[in-house]
Formats: sequence, structure tokens, C-alpha cells
Amino acid sequence: KYSTALLAAITATATSGTCAFQSAAITSSRRTTTTPPSIYPTNTALLAATLNDSSTQQVSSPTAAATATTGGKRKKTKAERLELASKGLQVHVIGLSIHHAQVEVREKLAIPESEWNEQSALITSTGQVEEAAILSTCNRFEIYFAASDPHEANARVMEFLQERSGLPVSVLRRNIFMLEGDDAVWHLMRVAGGLDSLVVGEGQILSQVRQCHLHSIEEDGCGGKVLSRLLNNAVAAGERGRSE
Repeated sequence: KYSTALLAAITATATSGTCAFQSAAITSSRRTTTTPPSIYPTNTALLAATLNDSSTQQVSSPTAAATATTGGKRKKTKAERLELASKGLQVHVIGLSIHHAQVEVREKLAIPESEWNEQSALITSTGQVEEAAILSTCNRFEIYFAASDPHEANARVMEFLQERSGLPVSVLRRNIFMLEGDDAVWHLMRVAGGLDSLVVGEGQILSQVRQCHLHSIEEDGCGGKVLSRLLNNAVAAGERGRSE
């Protein structure tokens, strides 16, 4: 009964702007839903393509080579900026949790809170990911990010996970989950509400999501307008769910 009531409260907060975390270019072409998915479907084709690319990806273009050499974020041309603006940004999450990930894998990917912004900047440094925020706790590790090209963005985050953990793609594949769009938004709402915790409704995770939001809007944070608004609304949904 508690889970149902809490989910209903979160739903009331989240559905007031389910697609508010996507730019107008995406929102106008998608149908808004007010029913939370009971199961989050994973885009199998995208997952397979991303994992296959991540295992063999090399610096193959002059642009990528230049970026890798300088170690900084390449400045986009005017044509590229216009193209990105027309596509809009969409929310994604890649992560693992205590429900379906091995302890050794979680330990290898864990990031101290003091390094959340530093590692987020590393993810966005190559240009495929526009915004990023990390939520790393003892029970879960999740990277929320916004990008216009889902294939390139997922490949970049997978590359980051490989480099940090030193694990092969085959091991990561068995432990991670990948969600995008409304599914990613609903997942964060459930996390903030404590519905994805071992103890339903526990309050510590809400505090951790709040810290994730605060770090993302710091001067060296990589939250941006999309993720900062998403995280702020997740905190509000978690607070409302517990109070009602």
C-alpha cells in the first residue's frame, strides 16, 4: 500500500512535465504519457550496437584524433551547432544497481562524491555528450546524461566505463542497464522516491539525489539546463511522495 501511494504522489509531480526534460524539437514530435511504465524496456538494437562499437572503437577521424591529442573539448562549427539545436537533447541513463550487478563491478566503477564533477567533465570532454551528472552510492552507480545523438553518446559513456573499470564489454553487458527518454525520467523519479531501494521509501537516497543536483549546478558541474531541471524535479517528487 505504501509503494502504491508513494508512486501515485511521484506520478502527480512527474507527469506535470514528463517531456519537460527534452528540448522542443523532441517534445513536439512525441506523445506525452501519464502512465508510468511498470517495466523499463531497453532498446536492444541500440544496446547491441553501442556495446559492439565500444569494444572496437578507435580514434579514426582527423577530428577525433585532434581532440584526443589536445585532450580538450573540440569547439563545434556553426553548422554543427545548428544541427544539434535542430535535433534537441534527450535524457539518458546508464548504470548498475544492487538489484542486478555484481559487487566487484560496482566497486570498480564507484566514484567518490568529491570526484563527481571531475568525472562528469571527462565524459563531456569529447563532445558526444552535452550534459552529464553522476550518482554513485554504495548500492548504485548511475550516469545521467543529455545528448542529441544517442548512438554516439551511449558509445562515449560505455568507453568511459571501460576505461575506468578496466573490465571487458562482455562483463559490463551483464551488469549495466540503459534507459532513454521517458524511461530514464521515470527511473530517476522512482530512485528519488525510494521505490528502487532495498528498503522502500528510505530517505538516504533522496539526500544523495539532492547532492547530485547541487553538484551538477556548481561552477565546474556539467548539469546544464536539461539535467539540472530533471534532478531538481526528482528531488521535489521525492519530497512530495514522502510528505503525502
